[in-house]
Amino acid sequence: MLEEFAFACMKEALVCSEEDVVINLVIHHITMVSHKEFETAGKAPGLQIWRIENMDLKPVPKNLYGNFFTGDAYILLYTTTAPSYFIHMWIGNECSQDESGAAAIFTTQLDDFLGGSPVQFREVQNNESTTFLGYFKSGIKYKQGGVASGFHHVSTNDVDVKRLLHIKGRRAIRATEVGMTWANFNKGDCFILDLGKDIYQWCGSDCNRFERLKASQLAIDIRDNERNGRAKLHMVEDGAEPEAMTNVLGPKSSIAPATPDNDEVETSNKKKGALFMISDASGSMKTTVVAQTSPFKQEMLSPNECYILDNGVDKNVFVWKGPNANTEERKSAMKAAEQFIKEKNYSNKTQIQVMPAGGETTLFKQFFSNWKDKDQTTGPSKAYTIGSIAHVEQIPFDASTLHSNKAMAAQHNMVDDGSGKVQIWRVEGGTRVPVDPSTYGQFFGGDCYLILYSYKQGSREQHIIYTWQGLKCTQDELAASAFLTVQLDDSMGGAPVQVRVTQGQEPPHLMSLFKGKAMIIHSGGTCRTGGQSQMGSTRLFHIRQSSSKAARAVEVEPSASNLNTNDVFVLKTANSVFVWKGAGASQDEMLAAKHVVSVLGGSATDVAEGKEPAGFWSALGGKKDYQTSPNLKNMVKPPRLFGCSNKTGRLMVEEVPGDFNQSDLATDDVMLLDTWDQIFLWIGKDANEVEKTESPKIAKDYVASDPSGRHGLPITTIKQGAEPPTYTGWFQAWDPKMWDTDPLERIRARF
Repeated sequence: MLEEFAFACMKEALVCSEEDVVINLVIHHITMVSHKEFETAGKAPGLQIWRIENMDLKPVPKNLYGNFFTGDAYILLYTTTAPSYFIHMWIGNECSQDESGAAAIFTTQLDDFLGGSPVQFREVQNNESTTFLGYFKSGIKYKQGGVASGFHHVSTNDVDVKRLLHIKGRRAIRATEVGMTWANFNKGDCFILDLGKDIYQWCGSDCNRFERLKASQLAIDIRDNERNGRAKLHMVEDGAEPEAMTNVLGPKSSIAPATPDNDEVETSNKKKGALFMISDASGSMKTTVVAQTSPFKQEMLSPNECYILDNGVDKNVFVWKGPNANTEERKSAMKAAEQFIKEKNYSNKTQIQVMPAGGETTLFKQFFSNWKDKDQTTGPSKAYTIGSIAHVEQIPFDASTLHSNKAMAAQHNMVDDGSGKVQIWRVEGGTRVPVDPSTYGQFFGGDCYLILYSYKQGSREQHIIYTWQGLKCTQDELAASAFLTVQLDDSMGGAPVQVRVTQGQEPPHLMSLFKGKAMIIHSGGTCRTGGQSQMGSTRLFHIRQSSSKAARAVEVEPSASNLNTNDVFVLKTANSVFVWKGAGASQDEMLAAKHVVSVLGGSATDVAEGKEPAGFWSALGGKKDYQTSPNLKNMVKPPRLFGCSNKTGRLMVEEVPGDFNQSDLATDDVMLLDTWDQIFLWIGKDANEVEKTESPKIAKDYVASDPSGRHGLPITTIKQGAEPPTYTGWFQAWDPKMWDTDPLERIRARF
């Protein structure tokens, strides 16, 4: 009875949608009510979709998931195995205010029903989040019509259906229903003419291979899901249209040229954010600036408040709900964001994400320079997620299984255990000068080096060229190091993988090439004869082991503030050498210190943290505060994959939605894979010259503009067909033979 009363109230209130007071009353009434549809909500992992019909929730049949009527509003719930919940409210372009109001109320209700723990998204047609698009890997279809508009919904599993779909997008595929006329066609895109029993995929003469591939996946999806496999697919080239098409569309008129995707936005995370605190102390919502620009610190978020993270220039607004914030503030979070967008005059296409503490999305966390998750551990049990969906266990490092365990090789960025052949050259006067093998493992900040590493994978010999660039080397040497790397790569037939490394950002594999000895990085100087004389009389080296057990000793400013309780330090003065062991340091790090002492010379005194002699502190210029909290390793962030393409006439960067896989690598593009502590550029064999030459610049800009303030990451360039396990391990079930047959031919075989 209460439920019926609530729905009556709701319909009543939504008629006078200006009366916010009434709506609020209704929300209070209705949040006490649990809708019968919620009985199954979130009970099993996966996706559930409801449509708003006559102010009520109606489930959408599974075979129609991915179809959205432009006059309607929908609610989607995605449940992970954990379980954690994602609620999406989707609003079509022609949706009435009543329906979108009802969707908002049901979203609040569902959030309440699931204990306030879901992350909520507001999705607008044509501007959906990558999280949302990730649920529909073969694409989403916009259909004309809707409940309220008086349009009747065409049942698409009806064999008498007649519709024309315009397919757009390379990563996120959108099919929009357009009028049945040749005037809507253009040469640059694919179109699907759906006649029920027959489905025709028409490809414009300027349409590229990857777009054809994606359109074919969508056509197969319509046949298999909407027609339960009972339709015939036909591939049609521009100029070879069958009679069945002209019978429906009339005689073919001239086709419009390709149109650029002007509305496509660059999704590089260039833009900075601002952070505001929300308060309703006075009864009306107020926002106060906490920080004008990112990166932010996690400590800025008080558990007693709610916050808005404003990334409106990128069409994103986030609301974070503190666990102890008052109930009213938490419940009206979505409304607060909508009001904020209005006040800022942002586009009504702006995406909103509302999240509770502990349920933060990757997009939100990337604005913080020091984000740590609450239950983060430092051991191998650290939860490791790919996308926001699949949980992959973090894998402890074991060098002996590197070749067989690709996921481990990728996580620890190791192609093998470093026991292959190493050759090192220093860049000098525009040429390569061999480095004395007895000094391998020592690098000077005033130099640039080329390191060629060769190893066996199966019966094939593989090569990596590391280009190490010191922070104090000259501009000429930097330029020469890039040129000499290309020259070396060419001389080996273009087979090596190239890795550019900036001093201090060495990947674990490079650290492990020196036969079990620590890699030593001198802050300046050069390994040329007499170059070491510029060293200071007091020097401090910071020693830390990587996840792959290789150690690195990095020279730092000789000041007590640089010490860290988790590590080992070697301090050398004019007449003494100290090895300082922090309380959390390992025995392996102490062994590495012995090697550093043998290189620096002198006999060392071991010093335990807390038992330092006076001479130790005076050499460092006096006692100072240093890092004494046990190290919380940064969380393993989910990797992200982007495509760099200039197919539209200008270079665009677009994220691949959802859990990516190998087939998302477009062979006619350059793809950027961000694994948080390094960037991979993958060059497809059909990528054009502009994409190849401009992509390294994009990768540098991507890192430089990162909202969390990351910088100087190694950028590894890889060519299609020569992927090392450090790359393939980020993809589930990598198939080295995948491109032996043309992907387009493979998908045509499914027609």
